[in-house]
Amino acid sequence: MKLDNYVVPEAPRLGFRGWLRWIWRQVTSMRVALILLLVLALASIPGSVLPQWPQDAAATAQFVADHAFWGPLFDATGFLDVFGSAWFTAIYVLLFASLIGCITPRAILHYRELRRPVAPAPSRLSRYEPVDASSPLTADDAVEAARAALRPRAGRLGALTGSRVRVDRRDDGTVALAAETGHIRELGNLVFHASLVLLLVAMAYGTLFTYRGQAIVVEGRSFTNAVVAYDTFDSGRLFDPASLDPFTIRLDSLDAEFSDTARPLHFQANVTFTEPGGEPVEETISVNHPLEVDGAKVYLQGNGYAPVITVRDAAGEIAFSGPVPFLPQDAVYTSTGVIKAPDVSTGEQLGFTATLYPTFLEGPFAVASIHPDPTNPVIDLLAYVGDLGLDTGIPQNVYRLDQSQLSPVRGDDGQPALLRVNLGETIDIPGGLGTVTFESLPRFVALDLRADPSLPYLLTAAILTLLGLSVSLFAPRRKVWVVAREEDGTTVVTVAALAPAHDAGVQAVRERASRAATGEREPE
Repeated sequence: MKLDNYVVPEAPRLGFRGWLRWIWRQVTSMRVALILLLVLALASIPGSVLPQWPQDAAATAQFVADHAFWGPLFDATGFLDVFGSAWFTAIYVLLFASLIGCITPRAILHYRELRRPVAPAPSRLSRYEPVDASSPLTADDAVEAARAALRPRAGRLGALTGSRVRVDRRDDGTVALAAETGHIRELGNLVFHASLVLLLVAMAYGTLFTYRGQAIVVEGRSFTNAVVAYDTFDSGRLFDPASLDPFTIRLDSLDAEFSDTARPLHFQANVTFTEPGGEPVEETISVNHPLEVDGAKVYLQGNGYAPVITVRDAAGEIAFSGPVPFLPQDAVYTSTGVIKAPDVSTGEQLGFTATLYPTFLEGPFAVASIHPDPTNPVIDLLAYVGDLGLDTGIPQNVYRLDQSQLSPVRGDDGQPALLRVNLGETIDIPGGLGTVTFESLPRFVALDLRADPSLPYLLTAAILTLLGLSVSLFAPRRKVWVVAREEDGTTVVTVAALAPAHDAGVQAVRERASRAATGEREPE
């Protein structure tokens, strides 16, 4: 190839193996590792913004149904199962390869550096801004004193934590000392990057084997640790549901204390814990004090009221009876809930949207609850009649009433009828559709069970990452040289040092070595 008057030799063909080497060098460069780490963080964003099939299949199916274009597109490209998609796995694997490819050659090089003896002092120190001083000691004694002042340590551990030294007697009679320190800086750098790999491995391990479930338990009722017993349950792809220990937790009572101004003071769930084949044990669960069972922790996540409601149809048969958890909406536990009565013996199905006021007070313009304690509990209901949509096969939210096939029950004035029922009272549903009874008002607790076997490894990796980063940033790398020669009955000592420009401590090290070599005392 000819370019003007210069002949540029043609580059050799890389070939298949050459291209593989080039790709591997690019992948294992620190620049690519940082880019992949950023890409991994960006790729995780859809997993926390969009509904995911493994976490909430019902919400994801609803998202696909509501978005005719974007829903199927996101589903086909893996955005609705980000952490199980092929492209996310590819990023993860590439990041692993990049980090390991960066760490391995540097670790080998660092090991060889530790085994290599200290290089002798340069023959000319004039390039390193040396300091000359006279000493009453002999050349050997001056160098030995400087050596002791630099606190040398033997072995490979000493190479990491202290100074490695070398003393040479030259042909011209001078005695030269070379000391170096700071190998721990590179070790900290390696620990930092290795900890990142451990962190990624721990995160992957936790993602595959973790599980978490939430369950609502009403006073006097029990909960068994099984997947079907949870209201919501999330687990890793490799988690085996059969490995769950089928223990039972019975909620005996919930202690809830509030101040006169409705400020919460204390929540404590009194439970009876029973393991298979074991004796019942009384335990307590409170805020920030979970119950530890089966390698997991059971947290008290929330609480509220679950009024026991009985709905009878027009024929007087029970269409529904049981506790219904109501979700608190404010600090005074004004709570909303939905009652569904599908099992009517005659007529259409019944549904209700309800509001619970624990301490009911009616004003001239509105009604409200004035305290969380149930001193005057009242429930307001709006009744609906029709098809509840429970036979479609699509899961429904128990806290929402699908009104698409329902009609409001109207009063004599033609407006939707508001039914107000006190504790222990039974009221009629307009139109002869049946009755509603407010039987009792137990409390419920929302229990959150979490098991993540990766937490100890994540903590270890995080601590090692911080330690490695701190050491790599603050541990200095220095070289100090002391050369002593005897001239006319006097020993002349030359001290020089080499360190990065930002190392402000190297001057003190050089002065310490110089004072020791000249027999001066350390300042107090």
